[in-house]
Amino acid sequence: MKILLAVDGSDYTTRMLSYLARHKEWANAGHAFTVFHVVLPVPHRAAAFAGPEIVHGYYEDDARIVLEPVRALLAGSSIEARFEHRIGHPAEEIAAFAQKGQFDLVIMGSRGHGALTNLVLGSVATKVLAACTVPVLLVR
Repeated sequence: MKILLAVDGSDYTTRMLSYLARHKEWANAGHAFTVFHVVLPVPHRAAAFAGPEIVHGYYEDDARIVLEPVRALLAGSSIEARFEHRIGHPAEEIAAFAQKGQFDLVIMGSRGHGALTNLVLGSVATKVLAACTVPVLLVR
């Protein structure tokens, strides 16, 4: 099964990865994992002021800061994965990447806001659920 692990470097991501590490059946079932992180875009005016080298460096640094601990945790759990990152809005990018890559499952952490909070504030997880045709497993 092709599984997309959507990560953002938060405690919720750590919980999701810990869940995978504790349940060895995920690692031993021959799944193909891809870890995916979305870096929020720098506003256009700020990017124009900072210049392309600084903006590109920011994107690469953000991805490295989020993905390196994930790489270490998965390696410690004997889970092999590919690592990808994109620049954009997280929910849209996760849903599009999952569908385009023909993944069988998306796994991501979730804060566990109540329905009213999600209605008012929204959340990446809620937006992914709404936009994605691939099944999504939320780990709280």
